[in-house]
Amino acid sequence: MGLRPNLLTRRNAGIASTSFALLLGIATVGVLPTATTPTSAPLAAASPVSAEECWQAAGASAKVKVRPGGAVKHDPNALTLAQVHQREAELADLVQEQVKRKGFKTNAAAAASVTIPVVVHVIQRDSTRAGGNIPDSMVTSQINVLNQSFSGGTGGAATAFAFQLQSINRVTNPAWYPIVQGSSAERTMKSSLRVGGKSTLNIYLGELSDDLLGWATFPTRRLSSSDGVVVLSESLPGGTATNYNLGDTGTHEVGHWLNLYHTFQNGCSGSGDNVSDTPAEASPAFQCPTGRDTCSAPGQDPITNFMDYTYDSCMYQFTAGQASRMLTAWNTYRAA
Repeated sequence: MGLRPNLLTRRNAGIASTSFALLLGIATVGVLPTATTPTSAPLAAASPVSAEECWQAAGASAKVKVRPGGAVKHDPNALTLAQVHQREAELADLVQEQVKRKGFKTNAAAAASVTIPVVVHVIQRDSTRAGGNIPDSMVTSQINVLNQSFSGGTGGAATAFAFQLQSINRVTNPAWYPIVQGSSAERTMKSSLRVGGKSTLNIYLGELSDDLLGWATFPTRRLSSSDGVVVLSESLPGGTATNYNLGDTGTHEVGHWLNLYHTFQNGCSGSGDNVSDTPAEASPAFQCPTGRDTCSAPGQDPITNFMDYTYDSCMYQFTAGQASRMLTAWNTYRAA
């Protein structure tokens, strides 16, 4: 696998319509995304490990995907193995509850096509571009990227999901700028601004703390006021985040919001990211290391998958297994 062919042409093309009917049930997918320390599996045909691919010494933290020049930080979407097991057990229980309550035959016809309403909150320090005041055109371009990515229009599997922009909410508040991950200010911001129910995607744009490109909440049984996706505004199409300004940070984070883990979840061992058709990967891939193969299991590292850490120009696909996992999670957690 290599660079996505004709990337810009694909992204400027019209959005293909998609229909993806799947049974509600536990699909043959990999384990939830938690970053663990690399295993001792041989690095067959792997490129030399760079500084960007070093793991933090602390526990289950992999180096987060950050903007160029950023320091090593903890990824807010990196889970421990225990957290993964807990989430997977809950998902399995909820699916079984739905099967018993609604009946398997009814579930088989569940949500063949889902249009997700999107509310975008642009958090600004002031009215300048440097202060977060990005144009509406960047937001609409991001929605177009989501629709192309999730429809399979960039070359991956088609999923059930499309995205429809409902509104752009501009908020000038220096106390919320930058958006500091895990802070009381972030919680206040979200509880003040979030609109809609579980099925409404709230995206918060702005300058972010710790050189992060973004983070997201995984779906939960009860709706949290913090539910949503946070994305560096300059990572949107046309932004200034070099190598990360084609909109795939948004795609990656929405993947988490729909219950996908990183492709390198659990490294070479166990059930990986709980998706059977994403090859095992020992650690995050950066830039676009074509031919990288860090696990002895079949398949080269999925460096072109939206849930890895490569450049936007390198990633272009979800797999059929990821599409199935997202739809299962949607029907279980987010469907009305």
